[in-house]
Amino acid sequence: MKEWLKKITGYNKVEELKQQAADLEKQIVDSTEAAKAATEAEELAKLSPKARATRKGEPWVAVLDTKVNPDNIRNGFFELDWNEHFLLQLKQNGYGSDGDPEEEIVDRWFRDIVAQMLEEEGLDPASRGAGFINVVPIAKGKSEVS
Repeated sequence: MKEWLKKITGYNKVEELKQQAADLEKQIVDSTEAAKAATEAEELAKLSPKARATRKGEPWVAVLDTKVNPDNIRNGFFELDWNEHFLLQLKQNGYGSDGDPEEEIVDRWFRDIVAQMLEEEGLDPASRGAGFINVVPIAKGKSEVS
């Protein structure tokens, strides 16, 4: 439609109003999405690191506690905690399969990490008479390693 005809008929005003309505609708949608994102961020901030990672679908593992026997420095333990996404990541990387106890899967990974640290220090992990590693399940997703 020609511009002069739109002005005479008032059609240009209708088009302007339609555009304003579309702009307002977009602003409402954007505001709603921003509010949802802010609410989600608030909720995530209230969660523990493990719960936050789990909700986001991210692997998570942490050392919760470390104890060393003062009478025998070779004896001690690390208390580890993890989420199911970390366990899945370990399985996907060859540390276990379905049916293996969680603690054994995490223990295999932990042993590899310790061996890598020793190797980086120029030490042979196989020649370290460090005794044995004992894994005691504490609760689902937690175990004590000594």
